[in-house]
Formats: sequence, structure tokens, C-alpha cells
Amino acid sequence: MKHSSLYLNWYVDVPEVKYDFRSSGVGTFRYDLSLGEVDLSTNHAHGNPEAVALLAKRYHVASENVFTSSEGTSGQNARIVRVLSERNPDKKQAVVEYPTYEPLLRQVQEHFPVVERLEREESEGYRLDADRLRKVVSAKTGLLVLTNPHLPSGAASGASELKEVIDVAREHDFHVMCDEIYAEFNREAVPTIFSIDEEHGIATTGFSKAYGLGGLKMGVGIASKQLVDEFYADTLSTVGVFSNIVEITMAKLLTEGRAQMEQNKQKYLRLKKDADKLLTEKSLEYFPNNSCITLWVKLPVKDTYKWINEHTIKRHSWAAVSGAFFLFKNDYTMVKSNRIRLGVGSLNPDNPRLAEGLDVLEKALRTAQ
Repeated sequence: MKHSSLYLNWYVDVPEVKYDFRSSGVGTFRYDLSLGEVDLSTNHAHGNPEAVALLAKRYHVASENVFTSSEGTSGQNARIVRVLSERNPDKKQAVVEYPTYEPLLRQVQEHFPVVERLEREESEGYRLDADRLRKVVSAKTGLLVLTNPHLPSGAASGASELKEVIDVAREHDFHVMCDEIYAEFNREAVPTIFSIDEEHGIATTGFSKAYGLGGLKMGVGIASKQLVDEFYADTLSTVGVFSNIVEITMAKLLTEGRAQMEQNKQKYLRLKKDADKLLTEKSLEYFPNNSCITLWVKLPVKDTYKWINEHTIKRHSWAAVSGAFFLFKNDYTMVKSNRIRLGVGSLNPDNPRLAEGLDVLEKALRTAQ
């Protein structure tokens, strides 16, 4: 891969810390599967029928509009981006929102030679601006890549905002791929991009963030039948078929395990509300959201990347994600940022030590000045 992710390399290299506020997803979910006797020789070229039907019901679409994988949402994003780049070689340009999740930017750069950026301004609540989009697209644009809720701010785009973006996509005939994995925290409040336009919209999602199923690596795509068939055809030509046991497990969780999954998610959402309250009490500014268990926090620190790596990790055993990781343009220049993405996913909801951890944050701020 020509365009590796600095963020992911940093994340896995961080030493173990006592107060870990890096994780954006539910950290723990345990479930007794008790699958019984399973034919492990079975596989499906178009996904396990039971799992596909359950997912179709969940997202209010037909089964033919569901693309399932066992490579997670990130793997699915990478596959879809590549398939779309090869689909029309004349459309060599893609547009990626800014700020954004850096690995998503790198996936697009891997397959589109020209990448423009769509600015989402803090002063505008990080909303999508269709007029700004029109200024960066052209007849050569093949793809727009978004997140909803927006990563890192957590701002959620509603139907009217998404429709304005889709109108531009129709004018220039490009697809809009929207990573909606964080929408699973509040799914009914966040419309899929596919529900706005079934021809141009492609939604990707999964269950690792809201439900703690990172070890399952279940990815879900919602797209037109034609595109879903192309994605499965590409899968067949590259890895053959995806893991049937993953989809059998997912079907069990979506039926018998659904209540337990939801209960576990609510524990983390309550933790996030507690974090909201504590940050407010400490007069720390953050962008409010109701769709994630992360907070986009502004600190009185000019360079949070340096501060975290050289001060909080070493002296306070405390870590969050520097805002710098979301502010790459198209290169690898690490810009200074006074933001952190603070997540509660690594905390134990039954003994979170949240207040203690945020007290340590306050101490780290005082001792760094």
C-alpha cells in the first residue's frame, strides 16, 4: 500500500496507559454463542441468506441491496473505493471531506490520482455545504467520501442536508460513499445515504463501534443491486467468498442477542453523557453530539500531538487522540491542533474511573503550562 496511515501506526504503538481515552467504540461485549452443530463447509457467494434478510429489515431495504463481508467496515470501504475507481477510468477525481478519519483519506488516495477536499467548517457546525462541494467537483469526479455522523466532530447530517449533496452528485453523475458506522449508536436518527438516493448513494457500516463486535469483522454495505452484484463479483475474483460463520454469528446476535447488545451499548452512552457533564463542569469546550461516544474537545494546548506523546503518556499515563490526525490535507504534514478526540470506549462501564481520568487530564493541563 502506497498510502499508509500514520494514525493507525501511532495507535497500535502507544504503550499501555492507566487512563486510555482513545477508543471511539464500545470496548467490551461478551456473549455465549452456543451455535450448536454448524456445517463449516457451507459458504455463500452473495452472503448468508438469513443474515442478509435481517440486515435488509434493519435498514429498510431489499435483500438485493445488501453487501456483507467479513473484512469489517474499513475493509469494505477499501474494496468499494477500488471497485468504483476501476469502474470508470475517465473519472480520476475523488473528493474527501475535511477534517476526516485519516485511514479513509488514504484508501481514496490509493485508487484515485486526484483527491480534492470538501471543507466542513467548525463555525458552521461541521455541516455539509453543497455550494462548497460544487466548487471542487467536475465531470471527472467519480466519488465523494463522507462520514455520518462526522468523524471527528460527531455532527450528524439529516435528510435535507444529505439531499443537497446528492443533488450535486446527480448533476455530475458521481457516487457518494458514506461511512455510517457511528450511526449505529443512534441509527433511527441518522438516515442512510442510500435512503436519499438509491442510484448514487452507498452506505457502509458495521457493529464494531456501537456494539463492541470488533473481533467479528462484520461489514455491511447498502447500495443499488447493480453495485452490490459488482462488489460480490469483485470479492469472488479476489478472496472467493467471505466467512459464513461470521454471518451465522451475526444472525444470532441480531435475533437472540439483540437485547443484550442494546443494553451493553446503553452503558457506554450513559458514560458519554457523564463525560459531557464533567467536561462542562471543568469549563472545557467541546462540540456537542448525540450520536457517538467520543467528544471533539478544545484544549488550552497549541500542539496536542506533541503534548500527548511527550507529556500525558509519559508523565500521567493518560492518552487521547490528537486532533492533528484528522487534519491532514493530502500529504503527511502533521499540523498543530488544539483539539483532542476523547472517547470512553476503553473504560469499564461498571467501574469507569471517568471522573478520576478527567481529573488527571486537568492535572496534565496545569503541569504542561
